[in-house]
Amino acid sequence: MDVATAPSGPVPESDRTGPGRTHWLRVARDAADDLATDAVTREQAGKAPFDEVSRLREAGLLTLLVPAEAGGGGADWPTAYAVVREIAAADGAIGQLLGCHYFLSWSARFLTAPDSALAARLEQRSAAQQWCWGGGLARQEPPLTLARTARGQVLDGRQSYAAGVLVADRLVVRAVRADTGEALAVVVDPARHGVRTDGDADTFGQRLAAGGGVEFDAVPVAAGDILASLPADEDMLSPRTALAAPVGRLVSVQLLLGMAEGVLAEAREYSRTGSAPWHPAWPVGTPHDPQVLTAYGELTVLTRSASALTDQALEAVCGGLARGEDLTYDEYADISVLVTMAEAASSKAAQESTTRALDTIGARSVSARLGFDRFWRNARTHTLYEPVAHRLRDVGDYFLNGAHPPFALPA
Repeated sequence: MDVATAPSGPVPESDRTGPGRTHWLRVARDAADDLATDAVTREQAGKAPFDEVSRLREAGLLTLLVPAEAGGGGADWPTAYAVVREIAAADGAIGQLLGCHYFLSWSARFLTAPDSALAARLEQRSAAQQWCWGGGLARQEPPLTLARTARGQVLDGRQSYAAGVLVADRLVVRAVRADTGEALAVVVDPARHGVRTDGDADTFGQRLAAGGGVEFDAVPVAAGDILASLPADEDMLSPRTALAAPVGRLVSVQLLLGMAEGVLAEAREYSRTGSAPWHPAWPVGTPHDPQVLTAYGELTVLTRSASALTDQALEAVCGGLARGEDLTYDEYADISVLVTMAEAASSKAAQESTTRALDTIGARSVSARLGFDRFWRNARTHTLYEPVAHRLRDVGDYFLNGAHPPFALPA
């Protein structure tokens, strides 16, 4: 069996009548430049990123994926991925916040039937009120529970960590029916009575991703708040619905590549203008320093290789989205495995680049004022929440035995 290839079928261009990819990339670069100007001071302050979300909202990036006819930007997933990568290069935490927002705000489209009235209604309200989405759909123990009472369905439990919860206007969470054990995706307004969020996660990185815990105490859940069932096995889902997993995990890939590219760009700039105190005759980063040149060469190859594999994964995902209901389980497995390989490559690129970039700068990189440590802390925090070791086993099992990888939504 060959390594995964993209399913047959055209890679879709945006048909959502928005202003186009070029426009949104320009907007993203402007937003990234804005975030870069005070990235170090904001990260060190560690405040909940209400101001940063306002910047994204004013740029129109929160409604990027909403169809233009529903009041949104009308962009497609390739454009959303490119925007996340651009933002992450300037600020990894805000890149994560935005990427999670895209995936969670789009989850109704994946999990409900095509042309779902529920999904369309949520999109329209999200665009009209400029919602920022947070939460998480990965399995957790103990699970949130949804129970029937005389007053209707209520949600109880605690999610110890979820992305964006400190600034979110809507949460999407995974809950289990108390009577049947069925897992469900549920939309919750965090302003409702009985919802309490906190920032006690106190992570050493991704501090501006607004992650934290959220507790639910008999929170009312209407029928229209339940998006869909979340079966554990792919064969209980349609391939189109199961595609939510690789689409979401590809957000993580773009985030990691953005971090790797961001630290290399900043380190290169500093290497060109700084100098090594232990050898002042050789300015850091010039052709006269072979060790620095070798390090930059190795990291450039590593990052570009991960980027090339990510392009293949992106093409596969786009092909799957274009296939829609015609997508087969085998094609879905090919896509999932290719995204997993991109995850592994981007994880290594981010960890290597954010660590070794400090070596190219030398002892000056320990300066808190320069803030180079934030890249390493952000990348390491994200890779701990999204480890790839077990997924490499899935790649090996697919390659050797043809086993389909398990359905795994991103954390």
